[in-house]
Amino acid sequence: MSTSRPAVSSAGLGRIAVFSALIVVLGTVIVPLPGGVPITAQTLGVMLAGLVLGPRVAPLAVILVLALAALGLPVLAGGRGGLGVFVGPSAGYLLGWIAGVVVIGLLMRTGRVTWWRAAAASLIGGVLVVYALGIPVQALVTGVPLVPTAVSSLAFLPGDLIKVAAATLVVVALQRAYPRAFPARRSVQEPAAL
Repeated sequence: MSTSRPAVSSAGLGRIAVFSALIVVLGTVIVPLPGGVPITAQTLGVMLAGLVLGPRVAPLAVILVLALAALGLPVLAGGRGGLGVFVGPSAGYLLGWIAGVVVIGLLMRTGRVTWWRAAAASLIGGVLVVYALGIPVQALVTGVPLVPTAVSSLAFLPGDLIKVAAATLVVVALQRAYPRAFPARRSVQEPAAL
């Protein structure tokens, strides 16, 4: 009789639910912009999920939020939901969240938690990767050429840099408060105990 370990433990499922809820709640903080892509705090939740949950579990938290949105629940910024969000101007940013949390998680798993590692991971995964997927899709959907769309996206950068700083402060504080949750070194194949 084979007894295999579940892919995600019950504690891991709890963390997925908590971070999914955090991403949804942060969607209530919204600054509307022309062009259909609002400034929200949801990417802060995405960054935190990647920093804390790692490259295998964090995407599950984001996918849960996106699945709830696809079902029509108002879980995205401004109470948006439904399949329409996946064909609108913010569709690439939403899909970028998945790639972003994987990159953040991978960068955090290469060494011990430091403020510079958390900041770099959040900036690369939470901003650059999300923009790399979001800007081309926004340009395609809105019919605006890529360069003007990229330039207009600079309006998001100050807020995103504030979110990078906030995520960095939170994860460094968590590491100090709960050092056992963040082992000094961990390989990508061996995530933290869930």
